[in-house]
Amino acid sequence: MLSLATAGVFAVGVTVILAMPGPTNTLLAAAGLRLGFTRAARLTMAELAGYVVSISLWGRFLEQAAKSLPWLPACVRAASSIYIACLAVRMWRAARAVPTVARQVIGMRTLFTATLLNPKGILFASAVFPPAAFWSLPAYLAAMALFTALLVPIGLAWVAFGASLGGAKTRWIDPARAQRGASVILGLFSLTLAWTAFR
Repeated sequence: MLSLATAGVFAVGVTVILAMPGPTNTLLAAAGLRLGFTRAARLTMAELAGYVVSISLWGRFLEQAAKSLPWLPACVRAASSIYIACLAVRMWRAARAVPTVARQVIGMRTLFTATLLNPKGILFASAVFPPAAFWSLPAYLAAMALFTALLVPIGLAWVAFGASLGGAKTRWIDPARAQRGASVILGLFSLTLAWTAFR
């Protein structure tokens, strides 16, 4: 289990990192814009699944192998950068097509993969989750329960933000331009990630 102090620090760290713009949140907002809140809300489950897998694997692996493989984090960041760049190109191209294409581009599998490769997963595993979470099952379950309780409303808030851009009061916003803007954000994030990997 987590102590009250540990849980408080953990909750603040998780909230700040999850709320930051990034590839997953950009995709959630774009899906909310193109699909509407109700149809896009389920994508938060793909986000949760991606983070649970990523954090669990990285937490266990980094605990045991990071000291003998110092090059590993840079390789992971480079792979994530390439994937996010490809995702940005796909979003840009899909902006010219009919809205139904968005369902193919921003679906459960895309959200899961983007989250799985999101470097936030490594950050959570290496710096935010308490070390005990990766060698004690009760601590792991407690940390993941709190993580889930924070992720779902934050993810839904990003979906709602995207959906609000297509509301009656904001019809002047062109969804295609908004999606292209989202693809530019993803592209910039990819470049930033590549720079940190190869500097």
